[in-house]
Amino acid sequence: MSQNEKRGWTVTFAGTGVNLALGLLYSWSVIARFLREDLEWTATQTQIPYMIACGVFALLMVPGGRIQDKIGPKKVIMTAGVFAGIGLIASSFLMTVVGLSIFFGIFFGTAMGLGYASTTPAAVKWFGPQKRGTVTGLVVSGFGCASVYAAPLAEYLIESIGISTTFFILGVAFFIVIMLLAQVINNPPAGYVPAGAAPAPKKSKKEKQEEKQKGTLKVDFEWKEMIKTPQFYLLWLMFCFGSLAGLMVIGQLSSIAQDQAGMELGFLLVALLAVFNAGGRIVAGIMSDKLGRTNTMLIIFVGQAINFLLFNTYSTLIPLIIGTAVAGFCYGACLSVFPATTADLFGVKNLGVNYGLVFTSWGAGGVFGGLIGGMVRDITGTYLTAYIIAAVLCFAGAGLTFLTKPPKPVYIDEKVKA
Repeated sequence: MSQNEKRGWTVTFAGTGVNLALGLLYSWSVIARFLREDLEWTATQTQIPYMIACGVFALLMVPGGRIQDKIGPKKVIMTAGVFAGIGLIASSFLMTVVGLSIFFGIFFGTAMGLGYASTTPAAVKWFGPQKRGTVTGLVVSGFGCASVYAAPLAEYLIESIGISTTFFILGVAFFIVIMLLAQVINNPPAGYVPAGAAPAPKKSKKEKQEEKQKGTLKVDFEWKEMIKTPQFYLLWLMFCFGSLAGLMVIGQLSSIAQDQAGMELGFLLVALLAVFNAGGRIVAGIMSDKLGRTNTMLIIFVGQAINFLLFNTYSTLIPLIIGTAVAGFCYGACLSVFPATTADLFGVKNLGVNYGLVFTSWGAGGVFGGLIGGMVRDITGTYLTAYIIAAVLCFAGAGLTFLTKPPKPVYIDEKVKA
């Protein structure tokens, strides 16, 4: 293994570590249950900081990606560490709906947006195309796997020392960890060529003749061009529907386990969901390479819809485990398939900003998923109506896959351009 490749793997695993810290979001259902039980918040109130964090996270993806392109990932990730520390530490002193909305929702949400937008691009640049899928999966899986440790840790700390002190300790710990890991996350030097990078393929005579007649086929769309295509809005809606269903469960899984099965071990389901969340990202990426992107989306949406139609019947441990695994897998799969589809349809040159815009749909799903779940629970006393709504949206997403085709070919006249 060359020195550059070793450096690339260091950046990759450091990025995974940063995402493991920022992925505390996926353990919110544990925190939400204690807010209801200890501080007597309503189910709707417990979802307000969570949905704000999801929205801010998604909105900060676009500027976060553009800033790290200009000044490098290290400074942006260090800034994320500062926001994470301030957000959690300040939350420990202001355990109110307004306090957590500002410091967990806005500050920690900003940390997630800046950090998540900077870790993957930095790692991918060190490797050739043959390893980019693996590297991307590893970095992104850190965010999905976070609940494996964060959910039981949060449960233990809150029961042992209280929710306020838990926020303080996590704030200090995450600040230190992110700051240290940021020091080894850098882009490769200018002119760096990763090992195994293949040269551009030679064009056939037929392709050269078509270029003379029509111009060069456009493969990289600017964001302004992308948002003028129907494909962008189809992707946005489908990603929103899939995210809404998954995030509604992730945000309230601990409470769901207690309501439906009388289980006090909801944090174990949160950890299980994290494992399948991360696994879904890797498996779905492989599936989409072999079966096609939209075919994989269709399978994901139909599977999630059926799962949600049945979720209200999961009243014992084994069905809840199966339902949680399916929900986590399908949700994680979206986080893998949609960036790949964005690259397929609109090119890789501007993938950062283009996927950032598509990713705003994840924020919308997080906001309305948590809000719907909390409001339905407060009004009806169960989550049944929320499950039905999520299932209908997943079936709608499945239907949209049949309309999602590549954009119409656009040719660039090099003579006019010159």
